[in-house]
Amino acid sequence: MAGKGSNTDCMSCSVLNWEQVSRLHEVLTEVVPIHGRGNFPTLKITLKDIVQTVRSRLSEAGIVVHDVRLNGSAAGHVLVKDNGLGCKDLDLIFQVSLPSEAEFQLVRDVVLRSLLNFLPEGVSKRKISPVTLKEAYIQKLVKVYTESDRWSLISLSNKHGRNVELKFVDCIRRQFEFSVDSFQIILDSLLFYYDYSETPMSEHFHPTVIGESMYGDFEAAFDHLQNKLIATKNPEEIRGGGLLKYSNLLVRDFRPMDKDEIKTLERYMCSRFFIDFPDILDQQRKLETYLQNHFSKEERSKYDYLMILRRVVNESTVCLMGHERRQTLNLISLLALKVLAEQNIIPNATNVTCYYQPAPYVSDVNFSNYYLANAPVPYSHSYPTWLPCN
Repeated sequence: MAGKGSNTDCMSCSVLNWEQVSRLHEVLTEVVPIHGRGNFPTLKITLKDIVQTVRSRLSEAGIVVHDVRLNGSAAGHVLVKDNGLGCKDLDLIFQVSLPSEAEFQLVRDVVLRSLLNFLPEGVSKRKISPVTLKEAYIQKLVKVYTESDRWSLISLSNKHGRNVELKFVDCIRRQFEFSVDSFQIILDSLLFYYDYSETPMSEHFHPTVIGESMYGDFEAAFDHLQNKLIATKNPEEIRGGGLLKYSNLLVRDFRPMDKDEIKTLERYMCSRFFIDFPDILDQQRKLETYLQNHFSKEERSKYDYLMILRRVVNESTVCLMGHERRQTLNLISLLALKVLAEQNIIPNATNVTCYYQPAPYVSDVNFSNYYLANAPVPYSHSYPTWLPCN
């Protein structure tokens, strides 16, 4: 367990023990392939090297990096090895000042030019421009510039789903969805050790590394991670309401900490999700992208995930009209059938729930039997919309 130390004077922080520091060292020094598109070669990087290179280049460009942090599932893996969440995306946060558009552009150019350092020997670098590097190695570029949020994200592509994500943050309103993904590990002390110490780390000689929980209570969040408990605060503040992540936690056998409160939270999650993604095509794109990013090597979990998501939406959506709700439920069902078809799996009829009873809206005096729903969501293949019944 992470222990409290003299340098931590707030509930949100804790000092990592030797086992956790050792695991952090493994994460930072593991070689991660960044796959190039087309004929571009694969880059072999470590988080330690990319952080040191980018930080040094930013300093030369006049941008001060206040600290660097490991975030997300990688930070959770460092704290609790077998926590059920795995260690997929490798998220790094650089705390910087981004007062204008010029700084955003400068950060982007620095990161792209830093990639030249990792090209294999023998590759000519003279004619490779930042635009070329972006097309070859960047999975995703995001920029947010508002009064309350100023940050950018550069995601380096890995075809196995282990993208290296570099996030440059000036200010951000919300940095976590649930307590179990709220951890950040401050890397500066360990990076300093790498730069200036030649003595190998050991249990009795290693730098002091601080972890922080954005949830606000490190010990509580750590307990949730150890015991696979679901807890959050104000899900209506999260883009998408945390609905997709919540269903992901459920499919990984996490359970709500407060079974009474969770029903209210589920309604908030659904309401915020449909505020942010009101259009059925937006919902389809969001779901398909989420499945691709979070279940790339877990094909058999996709169907269970979608069935859990369908149940939550069915039971907790109170903000939609009847036909909008049915449209979303139909989308999730079609995606689930698509997953089964891709895996050549025929569901066991005894485990399939069919919905043939008249829906509640039929009793509505305003209901018309001639109501025409929106056009069905297009798919590249056709799939049956009827499930077998007993």
